[in-house]
Amino acid sequence: MKILIVGGVAGGASTAARLRRNDEKSNIILFEKGGYISFANCGLPYYIGDTIIEKEDLILQTPEKFNKRFNIDVRINSEVISVDSNLKKILVKNQSTGETYAESYDKLVLSPGAKPIVPPLKGARLEHVFTLRNIPDTYAIKGFINKRHPKSCAIIGGGFIGMEMAENLCKIGLDVSVIEAASHVMAPIDMDISHDVHNYIRAKGINLYLNSMGSEFTDSSVILHNSEEIPADMVIMSIGVAPDTEFLKSSGIQLGQRGEIIVDEYMQTSIPDIFALGDAVGVRNVISGKQVIIPLASPANKQGRIVADNICGKGRTYKGSQGTSIMKLFEMTVAVTGEKEESLLRNDIPYKKVFTYSASHATYYPRSEMMSIKLLFSPDNGKILGAQIVGYDGVDKRIDTLANAVRFGLTVYELQEMELAYAPPFSSAKDPVNMAGYVASNVLEGNMKPFHIEEVPLIPQNAIVLDVRSDEEFNDGHIENSIHIPLDNLREHFPKLDKTKKIYIICQIGLRGYIAQRILEQNGYDTLNLSGGYRLYKSAESDANQEGITFRKCLPCGK
Repeated sequence: MKILIVGGVAGGASTAARLRRNDEKSNIILFEKGGYISFANCGLPYYIGDTIIEKEDLILQTPEKFNKRFNIDVRINSEVISVDSNLKKILVKNQSTGETYAESYDKLVLSPGAKPIVPPLKGARLEHVFTLRNIPDTYAIKGFINKRHPKSCAIIGGGFIGMEMAENLCKIGLDVSVIEAASHVMAPIDMDISHDVHNYIRAKGINLYLNSMGSEFTDSSVILHNSEEIPADMVIMSIGVAPDTEFLKSSGIQLGQRGEIIVDEYMQTSIPDIFALGDAVGVRNVISGKQVIIPLASPANKQGRIVADNICGKGRTYKGSQGTSIMKLFEMTVAVTGEKEESLLRNDIPYKKVFTYSASHATYYPRSEMMSIKLLFSPDNGKILGAQIVGYDGVDKRIDTLANAVRFGLTVYELQEMELAYAPPFSSAKDPVNMAGYVASNVLEGNMKPFHIEEVPLIPQNAIVLDVRSDEEFNDGHIENSIHIPLDNLREHFPKLDKTKKIYIICQIGLRGYIAQRILEQNGYDTLNLSGGYRLYKSAESDANQEGITFRKCLPCGK
């Protein structure tokens, strides 16, 4: 059997290696239009920022070593420019010589990846404007920094790559500005969880421009849509990627609206004997069931294994993606899995949400740090729909636990039952994941009746806003028109509270508010407790103040 693979890196290279392990006899040819078949694309920003020192460390596999180990014909600098599915041939262009030639196949695997989106803005082709997608991009940026010694950089786009580049350029001494068209950075997370991220970015000295778009590049600046000029000796375009599938438009292979290759659960395209995987394909979202593009390395590697097995007749299925991802931002960690609230709203999927704040490990053990968890779940059965975490130490293992919960359809009740590893240096007896399950189940059972920060401006004038924090906390800041009764003094102040009025309870993170709610509800009061507490409210308010907008405009879901 003759098997052709278009594209290397995570998807194509993993397919080729698995194919050879399954089948020692087939003729396997891998075409890569660049000069590198397997490199650490997720590590590129860290080489630019001098965290990774040796550029050779970015190269995971060379064509020579890959051929020697797996007996695969690797053809670098070879661009596949068309596919003839009727004749079962591809047309290949040798980038070094300009020569084109045809190659026949029995099975064809498409792993062309994605390409950076570069809008047609004035100055977008200037020599100091870069994209970051591959090794040559990385060397070009590094070379420019070493030769030109820029003092400032504007990053267009606040996604994962954009934020990692912001950190690394800041670390090597550049004055960095991040320009993001949306109301918050990092599209996979929600607005409310992003407030901590925004405040942290600014505290690190990075200039953040939200709801802003570049309209023109000059030799030393970026001009925004509102004519504001941002100093920039260099520019990184990081507004996203699109499937690199132009060469397939006349192939007969079904493509989606964004150019993504449509595949079935076996990763097979609309044409028999042609498979596809990686950043160029549309896959089923495990929560919404909708076709989505999720350009991440982990799904691509899994898909490569499945494609190879199916070519060898094993009948493996890919059950969908959930977009689990994580990012280091200086000392902060941001992680997400499953659907976000904005997507659930867009897809008309019912949900409830809770915010919890938990310590990374036992607070009496040194260097414990808090993490914020947003949990989204079904109001019907408590099935977990998504989770987002912002914190420091220990975020990674909590998001992995919650990712498994999403993947295997667990409920908030099952989060309570998880028996997770505990010792004071590593966790608490009630792990943050357990705590999120406890709070969510309290909501489902009606023991905790929450309201959220987007509802604070909508509190009726005749309602009571009750702050149950300590005197010191209250004096440091509180919501306007709130009355203050510390939790431990609440029972003796019942006469001050009118049972005919709804009471909106505020504490620092929601825990004392929940205790106050249980006390009041069992004494005939009608209450709501602010999920995430004053801490989340203050984070949103600080973010809004930095942006120079009203608090209401920075609230989640556009409210």
